[in-house]
Amino acid sequence: MTPHPLDELSVSNRVRKRAQYEAFEFELLDSDVRVRNASHAVPADHEYLVTIEDGLPVDCTCPADANYEHACKHRVAVAIRRSVLDFANDVQLLADGGTRPQRGESPLEESRLDDIGEPADCDCDALPDDFPCWECVRTGRRPMPNRNRRD
Repeated sequence: MTPHPLDELSVSNRVRKRAQYEAFEFELLDSDVRVRNASHAVPADHEYLVTIEDGLPVDCTCPADANYEHACKHRVAVAIRRSVLDFANDVQLLADGGTRPQRGESPLEESRLDDIGEPADCDCDALPDDFPCWECVRTGRRPMPNRNRRD
C-alpha cells in the first residue's frame, strides 16, 4: 500500500482543515498545478503554483510556504485531492518519457475501489472530527457536515 501524500508532508491541523473546506480551483500547467482560492473576493489575487516532484507537492509560490516551517494550504489542497495530484504526476511521467497509464490504472478513473468497496482515494481517516474527505463528498458517499442543521 502506497503512503498517502499527507504522510510525507509536515502539516498543522489548521492548514489541513483550511485545505479541505476552502474553495480551491486547480489548473494543470505542465507538471505544476495552479491553485486559485475562489473563497476570496478577488480569486486572481490568491493564485499560486504548486510544484509536483515524484508524486508529492514539494513547493508553492505563496508567501506562507516560503515563510513557515510546515506545508502551506495550497500544497495540502493538492495532496488531499489525489485525482489532481495523480494527474499532475502522470503528466510529469509522460513528459519525462514514461508511459501512459493503462485503462483501470488512471487516477481519474472514478470507479476505482479498494478491497472493501470504498473509494481508493478516501482520506476520511486522516481528517479530524469525522470530517469527510473531498473524494467521499464528491462521489456522494458522505455529506459535508452542516453545523447549522438541527437534528
